[in-house]
Amino acid sequence: MKRTGTLHRAPGRLAGEHPEERMPNGSPRVLVVDDDVKLVGLLARSLRFEGFDVTCAHTGDAALAALREREPDLVLLDIGMPERDGIGVLRETRRVSDVAVLMLTARDEVRDKVSALDLGADDYVSKPFDVDELVARMRAVLRRRGKPALDRLAYGDVRLDLGRREAHRGGELLGLTATEFDVLAHLLRYPRQVHSRQALHRAVWGYDTGGDSNVVDVHVGHLRRKLGGPPLIYTVRGVGFTLRGQP
Repeated sequence: MKRTGTLHRAPGRLAGEHPEERMPNGSPRVLVVDDDVKLVGLLARSLRFEGFDVTCAHTGDAALAALREREPDLVLLDIGMPERDGIGVLRETRRVSDVAVLMLTARDEVRDKVSALDLGADDYVSKPFDVDELVARMRAVLRRRGKPALDRLAYGDVRLDLGRREAHRGGELLGLTATEFDVLAHLLRYPRQVHSRQALHRAVWGYDTGGDSNVVDVHVGHLRRKLGGPPLIYTVRGVGFTLRGQP
């Protein structure tokens, strides 16, 4: 998956994005707060792809209400919002909670960042930002706070390091391409669930094929060969693929 610019391509509907599809157990809960509705939507999809359980708010008051209701592990909080801005939300938050807070800011003024840090923000990222850097900082903040960062995935003897983007099976490094790694990561996040070809394409490539492409089958085939045996990825005839079998 190419990851340049402010955000990488929105991965479309993912497991965990709808009420009937739950995020993996232990997923860090993240509250994203920004008045830019389009940015929040793209960022939420990107973070869900990375395994975070995401709630969104577009105003300071909505953010404070979500804090009380959801008790997130980390808040991504934009400084420059109308009415109650991020500094005001942070000040109010610190009166009642020690939740981890990472500020998002397009402002270059040092005093805004200093004010946020003085009020107890854990870190900040300036816009435009690269989503890989943002996720790395989020995981670092969560680790410092003793929270699960979900930067590794495992199933049986398969291990994925999401930060280093390395995959091992039985202790041996697998030479996966970037796309193969993303397909495997998605399957490992939701083992034993059946994923249609279209759903996998939306999740990894970021758009719908319309059912006319076999690109998912090609990459799954390569991935199966590189994983070796015993097999882990099975075809569900007429539907798609699932990760099961061992462990």
